[in-house]
Amino acid sequence: MENQENVQAVGLPRLNEPAPEFTVNTTHGQISLSDFKGKWVVLFSHPADFTPVCTTEFIAFAKKFEDFQKINTQVIGLSIDSVFSHIAWVENIKKNFNVEIPFPIIDDLKMDVAKKYGMIHEGASDTSAVRAVFVIDDKGILRAMIYYPLSNGRSIDEIYRLVVALQTSDKYGVATPENWQPGDKVIVPPPTTHEEAKKRAEQGYDYVDWYFSKKDVE
Repeated sequence: MENQENVQAVGLPRLNEPAPEFTVNTTHGQISLSDFKGKWVVLFSHPADFTPVCTTEFIAFAKKFEDFQKINTQVIGLSIDSVFSHIAWVENIKKNFNVEIPFPIIDDLKMDVAKKYGMIHEGASDTSAVRAVFVIDDKGILRAMIYYPLSNGRSIDEIYRLVVALQTSDKYGVATPENWQPGDKVIVPPPTTHEEAKKRAEQGYDYVDWYFSKKDVE
């Protein structure tokens, strides 16, 4: 109970507010979140180095890394392990799976970042940090948070899809439907007055009803 109260006292991050700042040591040297202003950031935590599910996720993130770069997004990993453990694990992945890990991994032995981002869930894991993903936009604003159990790996394709969807919403002022993929129609924001609602059917959209219309953006 005391540990939970300490974490809560720090304050959990909230969507559409500035992401908690950090300056940390990583496998790529010291970095700060502010170093990536102007880029989107995918910050993800894993329970521990040298674990099988986490290994599959790191391999998948590595294989998708160039795609993330193409959408102006930096991937950053984190666990409650030392930078030496991270380096040894990265080398082990290279040796056993022939995959290079191209993104930095944060050394968070003191759990500073884990506490700021609400990664410590008592009872959810016998290690220090649960699986969590935080999507931070190019202005440093936290836009999405996703948590996963210890037993199940994440879909890196889904995380990539989410970032593209958020960027599309920002660019065009639209929403995206369930399982939206790049090239699919987007949802036009519904009208906010009765007069606008009456005109919606005549505005050239893929119209179903006044509150539900789609359009192409690319």
